[in-house]
Amino acid sequence: MSKEPNPMPSLWPLVPAGATDWLLEVCGDGVTGFMPPAMPDAVWVLHAMYEHEHGPKEVSYDEYHQARLADGSTQPHTVAGIDLDAVSIATGGGLGRARHPGPGWRRLRWTELARRTGDPIVPDGLMPSYRCFPSAKKEGSRPLSMIPPTEGSLDRETWNRLIATLTQYSPAGPDTRCLAYYTPLALGATDFDTLHVRAGRLGDADILYDQSEADFSPSNFWADDRSWVLCTDYDLWATKVVGSPALINALLNDSEIEAVRLPWAH
Repeated sequence: MSKEPNPMPSLWPLVPAGATDWLLEVCGDGVTGFMPPAMPDAVWVLHAMYEHEHGPKEVSYDEYHQARLADGSTQPHTVAGIDLDAVSIATGGGLGRARHPGPGWRRLRWTELARRTGDPIVPDGLMPSYRCFPSAKKEGSRPLSMIPPTEGSLDRETWNRLIATLTQYSPAGPDTRCLAYYTPLALGATDFDTLHVRAGRLGDADILYDQSEADFSPSNFWADDRSWVLCTDYDLWATKVVGSPALINALLNDSEIEAVRLPWAH
């Protein structure tokens, strides 16, 4: 059976890296993603985390990992002669794309975890990241019953909902011309001078998630008229969306998307 051709090159062809020049001017360095200021408004869309309905809440990722090392069911991770398991903690979580993990798991809202732990959703002055919810950790490691948000990428369900909302608030709807930038980090590249930018229709944004060269949603995604811009920083658990007050209010009031304002990162 012949393999279906990848539609990416035709629907989202590569364009000159100069397409990001304006982001460089506005944001500065974009190695982990160009982080724009409010233009004119901004909100942070939180990546999804999940909790197992009957998972072992008393066992941490690190305790589980150490038990597997002890019984020989997994092998130590050694790099350059250094036993990483001896000098690091398995915290749980990861990088890149994610989606609902399946039966037995439910989405755990950041607001729910904040109520449960007493921690703020995002501590003052910080970005949404692994540093959130310290009270949910056990000696630095999260419970095995929880799947934390991934860094550097929206989850599939939030991406779908966000694209639908952007389509609603873009004058040309699905025909809106957009550009997508992937940081070299997301592409596993060592060449940081050649930026990877693609252009296409908002209505074809689904393949940017499913069939890109990266295991991440785009680091930056924006309308060609710059009416809205997304930044999913490689190191963070959330995506910043800047755009009109109407778009931002729609995201804040959405029943599926979980979004917060961070005045110190506006």
